[in-house]
Amino acid sequence: MNTNEKQTQDKKLSCAYCAVTNCNAMDKTYPSFCLTTNMDESFKEETMKTYDEGDNLKVMQTAAQVEHEGYMKWCRVQEIIEFAKRMGYKKLGIATCVGLIRETRILTDILTSHGFEVYGAACKVGAVPKAEVGIGEECCDVGVNMCNPVMQAKILNKEKTDMNIIMGLCVGHDSLFYKYSEALVTTLVAKDRVMGHNPVAALYTSESYYGKLKES
Repeated sequence: MNTNEKQTQDKKLSCAYCAVTNCNAMDKTYPSFCLTTNMDESFKEETMKTYDEGDNLKVMQTAAQVEHEGYMKWCRVQEIIEFAKRMGYKKLGIATCVGLIRETRILTDILTSHGFEVYGAACKVGAVPKAEVGIGEECCDVGVNMCNPVMQAKILNKEKTDMNIIMGLCVGHDSLFYKYSEALVTTLVAKDRVMGHNPVAALYTSESYYGKLKES
């Protein structure tokens, strides 16, 4: 057995390695490691019961309606507007990077034109120096004050927003915002300074121009 074969054998295979994706139809063949065909029924039943909790079922039904009606027709901004309207949301929060304040103002104008109340919190809110939380001095090259996703979440929690929108928070900062936001969160902009905030472009070029991504 060569090294590549052993590495493949040692991997715990999952959907991340699937090139079949027949789970949407369930009418063809599946890989031996398919999570669906190998799923424990009690786990499936327990998970499905979660949709009966709170407004989970309404969220799923509304998301499906928006997907169906807007498929290949609506941009993500319009999908967010339609989803929020159908959910009956009135107040939307925006957790924005300060580098995207202009885009946030444009989004705010669009959302308010649809009757939503909008409340935003920028990433540098509180103006807390990075040194205060033990961030290294070298990191001050890109700004002295820390991004503050927990504070952004808590501010929007205090405002009792119905849903929050992420506008370009950094990797990790967005994770903390998701963790502490009491309202549902959706992402409009995923930050990628190199790719013009279009992260998937790196995947499309990873086997050609951006092959350095595979270098360890």
